[in-house]
Amino acid sequence: MLKKTHKREYTPEHAQGGISASLPHLETFDNQYRGYEITITIPEYTSICPRTGLPDFGTITIHYLPEKLCIELKSLKYYILGYRNLGIFYENAVNRILDDAAGACRPKWMTVRGEFRTRGGMHTAVEARFPRKK
Repeated sequence: MLKKTHKREYTPEHAQGGISASLPHLETFDNQYRGYEITITIPEYTSICPRTGLPDFGTITIHYLPEKLCIELKSLKYYILGYRNLGIFYENAVNRILDDAAGACRPKWMTVRGEFRTRGGMHTAVEARFPRKK
């Protein structure tokens, strides 16, 4: 029988890191058309692991069907740059981006996918969808 030697090193503060941090405001503009989809790929996403302080790198893809508003891209750039020095787990980052982006433009639907660089021999992808299933 293997002896359990793993001690818990992650804290509630690590788990909640970055979720409520202040980030730049996402601006929108009035949508002039209907029935088309928008895909935005951000290949230079960076943040910080809230536990180790090491940098995380990845690609964020936002795919949505706009209704009345579209996300303004320059504000999105500054918003994503706000993560650069933020301690936040991958899962929280993707879900936070979804909440903030969907909250700003209220699309018919939206998907945010994060593809994160290999670390510790593992590649991680996280995907969140709006509207959220209850």
